[in-house]
Amino acid sequence: MARAPTPHSPAAPSVQATSFDFEKAMGELEAVVERLEQGDIPLEEALSSFERGVALTRACQEALTHAEQKVEQLTRDAAGNEILTPFESVNEDELP
Repeated sequence: MARAPTPHSPAAPSVQATSFDFEKAMGELEAVVERLEQGDIPLEEALSSFERGVALTRACQEALTHAEQKVEQLTRDAAGNEILTPFESVNEDELP
């Protein structure tokens, strides 16, 4: 029985690696999901695709967590207190 890739295996790129491209990983994940949704691939290929999808999901989640931590660090004052400001969404009509 094949084991799922670990976060540090080649199938699951670590966010710490400088070559990780979030958008590329998301695009690949979308392609994997689309392929699996079609349902016309052999079982072994489906399992392999599923494993790759799980690895990509974990890597993307790690990247998002890392980005959130950076934002939290950037939103602290000199004393280390959080500076919370509400997020205001922008309507496309308001863009220049």
